[in-house]
Amino acid sequence: MSETRAFGPAGPAEDATGPAGIVARPAPALPPRPRQEAAPGAGPAPVLAAETVWPGSPQPLGARFRTGPDGRPGTNFALWARGAESVELCLFDDDGTETRAPLTELTHEVWHGFVPGVLPGRRYGFRVGGRWDPWTGARWNPAKLLLDPYARAVDGDFAFAPETYGHVHDWPEREVADTVRDNRDSAAYVPKGVVVDDDDAWEDDRRPKTPWSDSVIYELHVRGFTKAHPEVPPELRGTYAGLAHPAAIGHLTRLGVTAVELLPVHHFAHEEHLQRRGMRNYWGYNSVGYFAPHAAYSASGTRGEQVGEFKRMVRALHAAGIEVILDVVYNHTAEGAQSGPTLSLRGIDNRGYYRLGQDPRGYTDYTGCGNTLNVVQPHVLRLITDSLRYWVTEMGVDGFRFDLASALARAMHDVDMLSPFLAVIAQDPVLRRVKLIAEPWDVGAGGYQVGAFPPLWAEWNDRFRDTVRDFWRGATGDVRDLGYRLSGSSDLYDWGGRRPYSSVNFVTAHDGFTLRDLVSYNTKHNEANGEDGRDGTDDNRSWNCGEEGPSDDPEVLALRRRQIRNLLSTLLLSTGVPMLVAGDEMGRTQGGNNNAYCQDGPVSWIDWSLLDDPGWRSVRDTAARLIALRRAHPVLRRGGFFSGLASVPEGLRDVAWFRPDGGEMAEQDWYASSATLGMYLSGRDIPQRDARGEPVVDESFLLIVHAHHGPVDFTLPGQPWARAYELMLDTGGEQEPAADPAPVAAGTRVAVAARSVRLYRAVRD
Repeated sequence: MSETRAFGPAGPAEDATGPAGIVARPAPALPPRPRQEAAPGAGPAPVLAAETVWPGSPQPLGARFRTGPDGRPGTNFALWARGAESVELCLFDDDGTETRAPLTELTHEVWHGFVPGVLPGRRYGFRVGGRWDPWTGARWNPAKLLLDPYARAVDGDFAFAPETYGHVHDWPEREVADTVRDNRDSAAYVPKGVVVDDDDAWEDDRRPKTPWSDSVIYELHVRGFTKAHPEVPPELRGTYAGLAHPAAIGHLTRLGVTAVELLPVHHFAHEEHLQRRGMRNYWGYNSVGYFAPHAAYSASGTRGEQVGEFKRMVRALHAAGIEVILDVVYNHTAEGAQSGPTLSLRGIDNRGYYRLGQDPRGYTDYTGCGNTLNVVQPHVLRLITDSLRYWVTEMGVDGFRFDLASALARAMHDVDMLSPFLAVIAQDPVLRRVKLIAEPWDVGAGGYQVGAFPPLWAEWNDRFRDTVRDFWRGATGDVRDLGYRLSGSSDLYDWGGRRPYSSVNFVTAHDGFTLRDLVSYNTKHNEANGEDGRDGTDDNRSWNCGEEGPSDDPEVLALRRRQIRNLLSTLLLSTGVPMLVAGDEMGRTQGGNNNAYCQDGPVSWIDWSLLDDPGWRSVRDTAARLIALRRAHPVLRRGGFFSGLASVPEGLRDVAWFRPDGGEMAEQDWYASSATLGMYLSGRDIPQRDARGEPVVDESFLLIVHAHHGPVDFTLPGQPWARAYELMLDTGGEQEPAADPAPVAAGTRVAVAARSVRLYRAVRD
């Protein structure tokens, strides 16, 4: 028989049958509403008189500062809490004094009220009462202060303390600990919402609106990008204002990227196990507030000032022609499994917000993080889409990368490309116009969905990552898969009207090795994370160039830099949308740590002193040069897939593939052992028109990639492909890749250095 247990001050009607403060009794069919109790040793919080809480409005959700019916300013509060028996608004003064205001108006499952005199900057939260019956998924506990899911600013962090858990965290019977209610007040240990005055109309902002095919994405961490930047004032380093500083934006514009993809900036919490080890969640994939910019990244304050600072950052980036894409985590929250803290959604309506397991005490976990939001529920879909629209319309962002997007695309159980989430996004007049990028997998059965998301969506293409890594480390027997990746991955995306820019090509990302570590380590070195090597993938597809880790060998160092240039060249000259990771262009290293999610320090921060080294500065210049080439030549950033056919009868095929002997690749050549491939891109045969309807015409190029440890003689293709070739790029040198405008006759055998890339301009006339 199940029992309802509670820990904390016992009510007068409860018979204490165990140790002091612990109650155990048989659970009735309909348990009475739990008593709300103050924290042990504290007096009861003051309660506002009923006449000071006016009915207000159930719309919009959250806290909205406005003028009341009598002309006085105040704030309307509205909270969706289906199944709750009571909701109390809790207002906090600067000294922490809490005043409670019961919300008695209930409209369509929304509890609401208007409180005169509550001004911007005031902190608040909710206490929600209802049944405590974990065996059916009911986990209401009014002793726990809850963050408003619609809070537009958040003040304070989640600090690990037993009081923050809805259940008794240290209950001796661990297997049933989550069923014992904890009656202690959590207010002192949890973040609080902040009332914000949103009066910014964005008239002076101009969005870049960069076409997908012209985009070059740069993944960066707001804190880590400028935390060690010597030209950013110390008080701004690691903040939104720091990223908006001219020194930071100047690096982005010199490099030539068109968009920054920010690691999570939704307000997030640090997990208990990290706090116990004195560490923090650096990456931020642990969201607790979907409308609030993470407060710790604000230089101006956390009582709403972070909102304006974020907007000013977006404006500054837009003024430089750079779009802002957010990495968003709507698949799970920081509340974790049933053993996790009660911070927000769990205490508002656990059964409504999360996918419960077959045993409703726990959750269906498609994310590996303990819980999964139930996006099949209309109110959960509303929370997510309201959040997305807010960041577009009021915060100015230009797109989103969805972490573990397959978890959002699940219907009842299976991933369904007609799921409610994808259907809602497709018809939304705001969201369907911004950049949408899926991380097309989760950890559940059937979650790997690369190439399967519908039109409108781009995807992180891990097939590109794996193929390119394998090719340059010499782990591929032939060049079949490489041909697909260089030409836009048509095997994955050429369906349903999708374009090559559906493929976001990347070699590295925030999780995994940096580009420098990819060519410096064969195995991960995650000892600093304190998890005994259990964390981080073992499938790195890396090669250390002959020596593990740091080296003083000039030949090893030269080879590593060459390999970095090869990887950058392959990424930036391939069809699709390239994504760089901040610091890869200047040799950033994490010392072999391939899972630095908890490393908030020099391991993760950009080391700007690397640019003082001529060798790494040369690598940065290579990346900038490749991006400039891409920007100047539409044949390198095609908006349509190659057909292998001529666009006009007298034209050339739009793409052709060549062996080292100068002959075209036949079918059997794709299956033969080879580490060399030539790709001819015809600039006169691009099946595109410009904005005025004129044909797009460009130069033609020959790209040669050669991954063997020895040099190769490559015969430059003759007529009709070209009469001569001009060398634009050669990574085979020791320093900056060479260029030689002196034409080389077609049919000439040229010596291509071991492990190198060459790009030639074809002279056809």
